[in-house]
Amino acid sequence: MLLAKAAAFIRRDFLTEISYKSAFLMNLIGIFFSSLTFFFIAKLFGSAAAPHLQEYGGDYFPFVLIGIAFSTFLGVGLGTSASALRQEQMLGTLEAMLITPTRASSIVIYLTLWNFIYSSFNILVYLIIGRLVFGIRFSLSQPLLILVILFLSILCFSSLGIISSCFVMVFKRGDPVNWIVSSSFDLLGGVYYPITILPGPLQAISHLLPITYALKALRGVFLAGYSLTEVKTEVLALLAFAVVLFPLALLLFEFSLQWAKRDGSLSQY
Repeated sequence: MLLAKAAAFIRRDFLTEISYKSAFLMNLIGIFFSSLTFFFIAKLFGSAAAPHLQEYGGDYFPFVLIGIAFSTFLGVGLGTSASALRQEQMLGTLEAMLITPTRASSIVIYLTLWNFIYSSFNILVYLIIGRLVFGIRFSLSQPLLILVILFLSILCFSSLGIISSCFVMVFKRGDPVNWIVSSSFDLLGGVYYPITILPGPLQAISHLLPITYALKALRGVFLAGYSLTEVKTEVLALLAFAVVLFPLALLLFEFSLQWAKRDGSLSQY
């Protein structure tokens, strides 16, 4: 039953997506030009970063390509729940969904499924471009470990997105979680540069962010062929984040929903 409901949401969003064929093409072109931009940036100063990247082979471009590819999960996790909730409010379908037997927390999860699938496709495109166009050799010796890291990352990032949607539901336009988290993750999470170049206090803060562990684990597996033993610390950290954040996010969502119902503002946007 749950799988059937999830499949129905995915099918709906898939049909919506393929109705905009030019958007799909522009997305592929955007990925290529994004990769090309960082390729030339790596040519400019990549050698300066080499001492910080020895465990990943010393080459800046593969390092940053993994960062920009997998940080899309962060964008999807943070933005999708709030934007999907807003869209259902605007279409007038949110209240109709919430009176069905399906739990409200399950609905907000279903609303994000297609976006994570599409984001996974984008990551695959980044990796294919990196391999075929730029000649990067990725290690694919640990496919199950990669899936585990991605799954835990999705749980962490989608939890933050659900918390973000709580602010949208209650305050309508105020969404400090999205701004604070996305800004701090870009600055401190090691997306564009290794966190070892940061000052000590900022490095300490970066270790409080799940994206830091997700990217370190993924880079280790893809670029250095690490096994579970070598990324065990990062995987356990992601698991701890997920265990705390996901139940908290669902609890806050239920609280925000009841608040909006009592306030009579559930359908307002």
